[in-house]
Amino acid sequence: MKILFLGDNNSPLIGYLRNLGDEVRVETEPLVVKTLREYDPDWIISYGYRHILKKEILGLYPERYINLHIAYLPWNRGADPNLWSWVEDTPKGVTIHYIDSGVDTGDIITQKEVIFTGKETLASSYAKLRTAMDNLFREIWPQIRAGATPRQKQIGVGSCHRVADRAKVEHLLTAGWKTRVKNLRSVNTN
Repeated sequence: MKILFLGDNNSPLIGYLRNLGDEVRVETEPLVVKTLREYDPDWIISYGYRHILKKEILGLYPERYINLHIAYLPWNRGADPNLWSWVEDTPKGVTIHYIDSGVDTGDIITQKEVIFTGKETLASSYAKLRTAMDNLFREIWPQIRAGATPRQKQIGVGSCHRVADRAKVEHLLTAGWKTRVKNLRSVNTN
């Protein structure tokens, strides 16, 4: 199977896919039609990818795009989901979903809530979410690959943030990403 992996070229999931016998090409730059057509992937997996996929790209391979998002959707769509889950005290977790033309609004394949003690830092909670995502992906990938996964519409309004929104709360990151999460809970960002 040919997989186009969009995002971190150091992800352990790349090795996992290759060990299963999949051919994996990694892209970190904005995806263009020519690249997609030349590679002709069976699946496109986005994980930590920093670029929005345009409608012309999404139209080429409908139902083959999935995203691995370190948020419990519909909460914390978009940028910095770990940060916002602490600042706004929303559910924390990981979600694998189909990609549609919205920002993290596609149908959910599977998700898992992740429970924290509150003793974590932003960095350690991020690492825990990444581990939970990697494990969830390994569990569900055989079903995704076989085209045998459920689809569930996202329920509720949730929340969405842009990269620019971080400026509202950067003053709270007194130790950068090593800031303890208990110092960020339920802070008014208006």
